[in-house]
Amino acid sequence: GHMQKTWSVPDFTISAMESYFHDLAAALDGLLAAGETYTASFSAEASDFVRFNCGKVRQPGSVVQRYVDVDLIHGARHASHHLSLAGDLPSDRERLRAAVAGLRAALPDLDADPHLLIATDVVSTRAARGGPLPPAEIVIDAVLGAARGQDLVGFYAGGPVCRGFANSFGQRNWHEATSFNLQWSLYHQADKAVKSALSGVVWDEAALVAKMNEARELLAHIAMPAKTLAPGKYRAFLAPAAMEDIGGILCWGGFSARALATKQSSLNRMRSDDGEGARLDPRVTIGEATADGVAPAFQSEGFARPERVPLIDAGRLTGALVSPRTAREFSLDTNGANGYEAPEALTMAGGTLAARDALSALGTGLYIGNLHYLNYSDRPACRMTGMTRFAT
Repeated sequence: GHMQKTWSVPDFTISAMESYFHDLAAALDGLLAAGETYTASFSAEASDFVRFNCGKVRQPGSVVQRYVDVDLIHGARHASHHLSLAGDLPSDRERLRAAVAGLRAALPDLDADPHLLIATDVVSTRAARGGPLPPAEIVIDAVLGAARGQDLVGFYAGGPVCRGFANSFGQRNWHEATSFNLQWSLYHQADKAVKSALSGVVWDEAALVAKMNEARELLAHIAMPAKTLAPGKYRAFLAPAAMEDIGGILCWGGFSARALATKQSSLNRMRSDDGEGARLDPRVTIGEATADGVAPAFQSEGFARPERVPLIDAGRLTGALVSPRTAREFSLDTNGANGYEAPEALTMAGGTLAARDALSALGTGLYIGNLHYLNYSDRPACRMTGMTRFAT
């Protein structure tokens, strides 16, 4: 159950990754021919990964990887290249040179892109979130200690993730976030298990112990004989994990300005010219909160993201995520959404019911811990179907 230090991430500092990004951008600046511009998105990580099964470490490992996406632009023609980097500047400079040459050769054969929109106002930023995490060995010992006596299966991932943006106008954006994600199940038998998760930018062993104790309590419930429910309507409480599953499905185009403009969004019935569209309960408020998450506050065309984008306010659909291409096509203002116009930091405002009071407030009904295989059964009506699994 214990791990040795031999597999840990090689010597790596985020500051070295940041300076490497600036070296790559400088190399790209020197490769341009007259009339050309570029945008470049850099991504890198140095992560520990550990898999558990039967309450033991089964697969420890680490990964260091770096990538750059270069979009070469001439007039309204552009082409992009996704490049895996070795981390050795001379050889990576040569790879960049070859990539740009290949893009330059492809441009004359491409059609002009009528919806191309890139940021030309230079807004450079630098942000760092999360401090150093404890060594993975410390985290894993804490997990196995808290789960002692249980059949635990799951995985841990932790470490710094970096994102950068550069363009030929001199804009430079850097974002780094050191975080961890721990997901596990306590297994009972057959198809019965309790699923749990803990993530954040600061390791908190007390929070882990509290989550593990909660999972142990739920395990005692699902060890009881199962009840067979007759078809019908039941009052239900959706635990936060189940609510997150629903929120995840809504991210499939639900808040996309393009999907709303083309009537493809599952929330289309909430959008109406007279403001009298369908609405949710007035206690529901949902937004994109980049300032509170670990996603960067910029996107691949160089546009900044606001700290917050209101999407549903007091039950009414009031906003949407607008990518630069959608803004150009539909004459809207971009708010720095990604190309998929999917949220990266979706947040839902809290209500007035304390979690510890949920069961007594429910009375008789269904307490749903997770949803599984959730999908749209009727997208225009925003109707979903799926299964419950784990502790319900």
